[in-house]
Amino acid sequence: MTTIPAEKVRQLTSALPFWLSLLMLPIALTGATVGGWTVLLLPVFSWGMFSLLDAVAGLNSDNADLETRDEDLIWYKFVTLIWTPLQFVLLFGLLWYVPRAGHLGIAEKIGLFFGMGVISGTVGINYSHELMHQKDRLERWMGDILLSMVMYSHFRSEHLRVHHPWVATPRDPVTARYNEGFHRFFPRVLIGCYASSWKAEAAMLARRGLPAWHWSNPFWRYWGLQALMLSLALILGGAEGLALFLWQAFIAIWQLELVNYIEHYGLTRRHLGEGKYEHVLPRHSWNADHRASNWLLINLQRHSDHHYKPDRRFPLLQTYGEDQAPQLPYGYPAMTTMALIPPLWRRVMNPRVRAWRKAFYPDIEDWKPYNKALNPLPRGS
Repeated sequence: MTTIPAEKVRQLTSALPFWLSLLMLPIALTGATVGGWTVLLLPVFSWGMFSLLDAVAGLNSDNADLETRDEDLIWYKFVTLIWTPLQFVLLFGLLWYVPRAGHLGIAEKIGLFFGMGVISGTVGINYSHELMHQKDRLERWMGDILLSMVMYSHFRSEHLRVHHPWVATPRDPVTARYNEGFHRFFPRVLIGCYASSWKAEAAMLARRGLPAWHWSNPFWRYWGLQALMLSLALILGGAEGLALFLWQAFIAIWQLELVNYIEHYGLTRRHLGEGKYEHVLPRHSWNADHRASNWLLINLQRHSDHHYKPDRRFPLLQTYGEDQAPQLPYGYPAMTTMALIPPLWRRVMNPRVRAWRKAFYPDIEDWKPYNKALNPLPRGS
């Protein structure tokens, strides 16, 4: 009888909590087959349950060994690789089944695909974010397919070519401005990110002496994959299926931008003059050590280290103390819910932004020029 080496068992055991996202698949199928109140289980699971688990499980400030070999991370990588085919089968299976399900009313179908959007946003886009940062071509393709399922393929270009180089500066549309509420932020980034991602790719081609419409522009791939997804939705579910597909895509994008909103709210890099800024440091992203929501979001909340070292795989992302990075009071599920109520958000977060300014930039006495640069309608410093 063959025995599994103890080290392999340990690696699998440590990776298993990050597989909790797979529980969302049977929950979605339950909603589709049972209907009624069960269609609400997905947002309850992802937002409510993980907020409660954060309160119970507490914080995890342990850091992985950065010398860990890539082959020892196989069980962590595996969950991100299998997610793309699993989400594809779930999404398009539901688009075929739900329009034909006589036991589901209109409200139940809308609620079910709201939950599907929670899956494809909370997990799908998040996993695509991990995959797009990898060197392996298959992983990057998996990330592209996930983004095409929510009609947001340009996120890859925007994230890699705009957000990472220009985070916490006026040139990054995704950095939420101080005092900017989410309901102003959301339409701004929908327009701004598409425009900035196209300009970034066009500029890359121009440096090679090529026109923006050259075949190597990744937007051709983005549009082709998205057209394929739209066609599949229409073929499998008809007009109703197409509408449900677009609804879940909107919810997924909304989920993504809620997360983007909280990750850098009010944080700015020092301007060095002549359009130059200081290097990105852990202090330029909000950090969160909440154990359970980091399981669901594969350590996305260790965002300070992700921007400091973008090539690190999620199991190796490090955390930082308050002396190096600003800390969120709660995990992302609770913080994104709070962001939907701007007065509450400002009451909780604005004092933290001001404390961050005093801690990391005590020499800057007048923040009004920074507010003016980052916020079209500043409400004071």
